Amino acid sequence: MLRDAHRNRGTAFSAEERGALGLTGRLPAAVETLAEQAARAYVQLSAQPDDLAKYVYLNALHDRNETLYFRLLTEHLSELLPIVYDPTIGDAIEHWSTEYRRSRAVYLSVDRIEDVRTAFETLELGPDDVDLIVCSDAEEILGIGDWGVNGTDIAVGKLAIYTAAAGIDPNRVIAVNLDVGTDNQKLLDDPAYLGNRHPRVRGERYDELITTYLDVATELFPNALLHFEDFGPSNARRILVEHGDDHRIFNDDMQGTGAIVMAAVISGLKVTGSSFSDQRLVVFGAGTAGTGMADQISAAMVRDGLSESEARERVWLIDKNGLVTDDMDDLPDYQQAYARPTSEVDGWSDGPIDLLTTVERVKPTILIGTSTVSGAFTKDVVRALCEGVDRPILLPLSNPTSRIEVMPHDAITWSDGAALIATGIPADPVDHDGVTYTIGQGNNALLYPGLGLGTIVAAASRVTDGMLLAAANAVAGQVDVSDPGASLLPPVDDLRASSAIVAIAVARAAADDGVATRTHDDLEGAVHATMWTPDYPDLDLETDR
Repeated sequence: MLRDAHRNRGTAFSAEERGALGLTGRLPAAVETLAEQAARAYVQLSAQPDDLAKYVYLNALHDRNETLYFRLLTEHLSELLPIVYDPTIGDAIEHWSTEYRRSRAVYLSVDRIEDVRTAFETLELGPDDVDLIVCSDAEEILGIGDWGVNGTDIAVGKLAIYTAAAGIDPNRVIAVNLDVGTDNQKLLDDPAYLGNRHPRVRGERYDELITTYLDVATELFPNALLHFEDFGPSNARRILVEHGDDHRIFNDDMQGTGAIVMAAVISGLKVTGSSFSDQRLVVFGAGTAGTGMADQISAAMVRDGLSESEARERVWLIDKNGLVTDDMDDLPDYQQAYARPTSEVDGWSDGPIDLLTTVERVKPTILIGTSTVSGAFTKDVVRALCEGVDRPILLPLSNPTSRIEVMPHDAITWSDGAALIATGIPADPVDHDGVTYTIGQGNNALLYPGLGLGTIVAAASRVTDGMLLAAANAVAGQVDVSDPGASLLPPVDDLRASSAIVAIAVARAAADDGVATRTHDDLEGAVHATMWTPDYPDLDLETDR
């Protein structure tokens, strides 16, 4: 009992329980409440010397007493989000093999695809026992790249946030690492590395693993949402496009990030009084995340009355080679739909068309940065943006701080307060010309936990664009943008309440889109009833013995 993190309650075992469960003399005399345990744990956590040490402490607590871990995480979620996930988890991943203590995942190897079914069957879980599976092949971890099996904690950390922020039952989830090798030579040379010790496998064999994973997971756990996380740009969009209609897939890097950006744009449009069909979008940093944002915004343009071709014509992508045009060689599939005709841009530049030139020519209403190029949104770029439109929406979303395209205080100063700004990093309010500007953070945790909860409550057969839009509208609806300097996005102070609001909207959209397989007379009540809370359940001293 003391070694089972799901059932252990440490000093909270009563005297009667200790006697019945064979724990007499195994614990100090004091019998504590969960609240008292959480208070002590927070003191211990706060005494750790740095964020990585706090991560290690929380991991150990998770391994020892899961209920106490989630009580602590839930009570201090806004403070601990950066510890259990980005950015601290990046440091932990780099040392994962060296510091390995315990597995919290299922490992599916590209070298043994025939073992996929057996690996899941070892869990001894039935078809109704799993609500959510998060998997990653760890090719594009946050901002640190390919970390192979070391990236396992990406899936574990994501599941922890699902539970803390939206009450997804931690006993009904699975973390999966798809071990296809790594191109990180540092790992391949490290004798402590625990993953497949060969270069990353691509092509037909990789696709066979993905297809087998999807088919087996869907067969064994037909009600589970299959969350994909931190896949490389050559695979993320392709997997979603090829399998999204046949499996209940959600890719947070593309769809979640795109939807949280949609929420910021929806708030911005309330300020400008314009519609999606009026927008011109420039995305600086045309990887899968940036292109995913373009996909969702262009889809909103279509819903607002434009044809698909008209919507695509209102999107300009810029990558490291400049403005994406149709004469470029080997364009990734996710960029091809937005490549501008060379005839359109003839005479814009003698060489690659840069950001400033594009902004001057296009006069975008929305400028998004996902480039990780620090300072790319220069004073000239911001001023050109404001010359083209009175109240541009400016979203420098790269993180960490060292990679953001422009700091909010600079953007507000250079735009004289005209730019409507949200960022990918936490940012302090900015005072300018008598107005305090609150800077919203485009944190996916505002959206994906509620989206997952709503999908589970509705038992949706797939995740639709309508469900993503409903989630974005639900997030945007939690802020009042009528005051000068108001944030475009809500804070992460009360994610459980926020996630419930998102879940209700998503479940309702699933029903409207015809993909809900479960309906509820009291949808709000069903959402709250589904949310797991970190409390010790009553023990049956006969069966729990």
